[in-house]
Amino acid sequence: MSTHLVVGAGPIGTRTSLRLAEAGEQVRIVTRSGAGPDHPGIERVTADASDAPRMRDLAADAVAVYNCANPTYTRWVTDWPPIAAALLDAAASSGAVLATVGNLYGYGRVTGPITDQTPLAPSDHKGEVRARMWTDALAAHEAGRVRVVEVRASDYADAGANSHLARNAPAVLAGRTAWVLGGADAPHSWTTTHDTARLLVEVAADERAHGRAWLVPSAPPRSQRQGLQDIAAAAGAPAPRVRVLGPRALRAVGLFSPMVRELAGTAYQFTHPFVVDHSATVDHVGWQPEEWSDTVARVVRDARTATAEAR
Repeated sequence: MSTHLVVGAGPIGTRTSLRLAEAGEQVRIVTRSGAGPDHPGIERVTADASDAPRMRDLAADAVAVYNCANPTYTRWVTDWPPIAAALLDAAASSGAVLATVGNLYGYGRVTGPITDQTPLAPSDHKGEVRARMWTDALAAHEAGRVRVVEVRASDYADAGANSHLARNAPAVLAGRTAWVLGGADAPHSWTTTHDTARLLVEVAADERAHGRAWLVPSAPPRSQRQGLQDIAAAAGAPAPRVRVLGPRALRAVGLFSPMVRELAGTAYQFTHPFVVDHSATVDHVGWQPEEWSDTVARVVRDARTATAEAR
């Protein structure tokens, strides 16, 4: 039985920890609050992920360090660099693999499908932060200091991960208007938190996967409007009314709201096709993403549960 250090207890950190613990591994999950799933194989630890000496201590006996942290969206520029540096140092000092959960921001405004050969070309400061995290980690890997791997997910379709689709599901089920960001009709790839955690655990343990980034297998492209229509159909609800907060409106609101200002910087992902070609990953791991119908059914179940609990 090996020890695995998981940093972050959001949807990915939680699912990664449970996947490892249910396989008989010992998990140490780290958050500022000491939160995490309740399982006999999971030790919950309160710590600051940017505290490099503390992370070195916690990783000393670990075979892998999983960066599933999720700093406040409006503070990526200030909060991500010290966390990334501390976890890279912790993995290097212990000999553990550093497995990081990334996203697609680093690719910027693409003109075709994102593949394993698409270069990083960030369009905004959030993408620049994510790109720098990877280039720093890869440089350390190539220098022989540490083993690293990254998985890159598109926007999550399922609940619990700030999902553009799932957050609208209660409104769709209630027949209310759904509001989407950027644009409603551009093809878009959607990933699940389950597939992301599955890939993260697999590539961390696979020496052949180290030293590169892997695109998480994702569902066939669906626009935001189509995704919401799928949710309505699965729930037996009327076709949803969809309204769009376009780039101009987002920029205007962003003058007063830091969060909306950050969202405006990535609106291009929904105004133009933003599609993943995950074939290289599927060829390597040998499995396909979760069936879209299963994902939609889970979104509907979660929305109904949340609605019932709120009453």
